[in-house]
Amino acid sequence: MARYHGKVGYGNAVEDPPGSGIFKDRITEVSYTGDVIRNTSKPGEGSSFNGDISVGNSISIIADGYAIEHFMKIKYVEWAGTLWTLTDVEVRSPRLILSLGSVYNGPTP
Repeated sequence: MARYHGKVGYGNAVEDPPGSGIFKDRITEVSYTGDVIRNTSKPGEGSSFNGDISVGNSISIIADGYAIEHFMKIKYVEWAGTLWTLTDVEVRSPRLILSLGSVYNGPTP
């Protein structure tokens, strides 16, 4: 089993500018360690010429209190030099099992 060390990005909705009624994600990154428990790739889906890159990897991180309390706000996981979206988060205290999907293209800190 391969080891994992990387950042997890949490999105917190904040009103920007205040009083506007428009909310944007403010990203907070936290570093975690754990294990890569599944390392697979998914063949291109759909009919696009240059399909989106996606993987089927699962990473098990040793979760702290913040991760357990805010797991529903995780926006991305840094792995292999790229930011990846999540398809699923499973809470198995004291760990979180993070299933990776496609490349993340949203806001960063």
